[in-house]
Amino acid sequence: MSEELLVAAQAWLAEDPDEQSRKEIQRFIDENNIAELHKRFFAPLTFGTAGLRGPVMSGAAGMNRLTVRRATQAVAAWLAHEGIDPTKGVIVGRDARHGSAEFNEEVVATLIGLGVRVIEMPSPAPTPFVPYLVRRLEAAAGIMVTASHNPKQDNGYKLYDWTGTQIIPPHDKTVEAFMDAAGPVTLGDRSSSLYQEVSVADLESYYTLLASRFGVDSFEGPPITYTAFHGVGGQHMVRLFENAGYQASVVQEQFSPDPEFPSLPFPNPEELGALNSAIAHADSVGSRLILANDPDADRLGVAIRDEAQWRVLKGDEIGWLLGHRAIQESTEGVVATTIVSSTLLAKIAAKAGVECRITLTGFKWIGRAGGDEELLFGYEEALGYAVDAHVGDKDGMSAALAIAQIDQHLAANGKNIAKLLDEIANEYGLHITDQLSIRFNGDDSQSQLQEKMNQLRTSPPASVGGLPVGEVADLAEGFRGLSPTNGMWLGLGAAGRIVVRPSGTEPKLKVYIEIVGEVARDAATETISAIKTDMSVYFGV
Repeated sequence: MSEELLVAAQAWLAEDPDEQSRKEIQRFIDENNIAELHKRFFAPLTFGTAGLRGPVMSGAAGMNRLTVRRATQAVAAWLAHEGIDPTKGVIVGRDARHGSAEFNEEVVATLIGLGVRVIEMPSPAPTPFVPYLVRRLEAAAGIMVTASHNPKQDNGYKLYDWTGTQIIPPHDKTVEAFMDAAGPVTLGDRSSSLYQEVSVADLESYYTLLASRFGVDSFEGPPITYTAFHGVGGQHMVRLFENAGYQASVVQEQFSPDPEFPSLPFPNPEELGALNSAIAHADSVGSRLILANDPDADRLGVAIRDEAQWRVLKGDEIGWLLGHRAIQESTEGVVATTIVSSTLLAKIAAKAGVECRITLTGFKWIGRAGGDEELLFGYEEALGYAVDAHVGDKDGMSAALAIAQIDQHLAANGKNIAKLLDEIANEYGLHITDQLSIRFNGDDSQSQLQEKMNQLRTSPPASVGGLPVGEVADLAEGFRGLSPTNGMWLGLGAAGRIVVRPSGTEPKLKVYIEIVGEVARDAATETISAIKTDMSVYFGV
């Protein structure tokens, strides 16, 4: 047995508070099960996209009670290191995934034991509530136990700083260093004077805010079909629809929280076929609009009835609609999107005299893009949208109301969303975007992924989809003023571009494609299809 693995496993046993977990690790040691010990201890979870995310399992490489306890110790140490008053409180929330309730208990007990005030959500809740409450209550930080749209075997730990936005470097490395140094801790409980629940008034303020911004005086037409994807957004969206004046019909079989996500292969609105149940329901009630939240309700999927067919909108298309609306509403501020999202938002903003700031991928960057100015709107193509500056992260619930409002205003003028998208294309030029995702499986998934990235760096294709590859840029060296990140940029001249990067939350390689210009939609679509085929062949899948 590897001595290093054995030492790590025995050290873990000394602190693990979970009896079943301890028994499992001890069994692997007794059976000399190197494969299982390697899986659990060779590559511990690290602070990546605003926190931790991984499979629920024992050991340092999994989400479990000890991982969460150590992470929470690290958060308390980080706040002290930054000189943040712990009595300002940490907002604590959780979704309804496997392990979320137990992990939430560890967060609360650890913070109180370390003298940090806790302000806890009273029940499983959508992720956007946490950053909203950090800003509203001027809290020290926010912790959300969630794996968002990841597969059912995963869970995670999302950290917000005192600005209500996801943490960024160097804070992530600081927290990680404190986590590595964590040891035994005295736990507290909810009888402490440091504990309180989020008040009803503070929760009500979220509903009131969004109803005032995105409500309608009267609702006309068929009901909106809504699905919660077996997540925690359902009851909150029903309340929001009612407060804002909309009529909605919910997909009942996907409405109540269920960590097994029984009707979905992956609980992600981006996945092909994910909206099939919602479409069947929409047909039964005559809807023209479908709105879908992922399980923690921070993302939004949209489908529209386009003549006799259902059209599932791409993340960029939703971003164009929401960005166009935000800029029409106000030009006093900035908008933001990412390097992998469409370039169209920048053109809409430029025509209106509004600055569009381009960031690295992720809302830890988008949420901060406004700087000293108000962020009117920010989005990433992976169905993440920020439509109100009171929430410092993506929010699928406020975005859903904003799309519903667009739909109602268009209908009142004899138009629809499909027609508005055509008008935007006519005014700013055709932009067609698409993605190719390459998923890696097995214990060596990360090494497989990195091997493909290295291949792209050393031997990029000369052409794809019949288009020559011109500019080739390694994003790890910095690009157009952005900080270094793991990715590659392949320029296709005036025809568009391709960006390739690893997913920040799953073992996937993502290929982002945009074709632009005065070209026919069918021709552009064929070009993208050819690019996806060529890139699949290039990566050997």
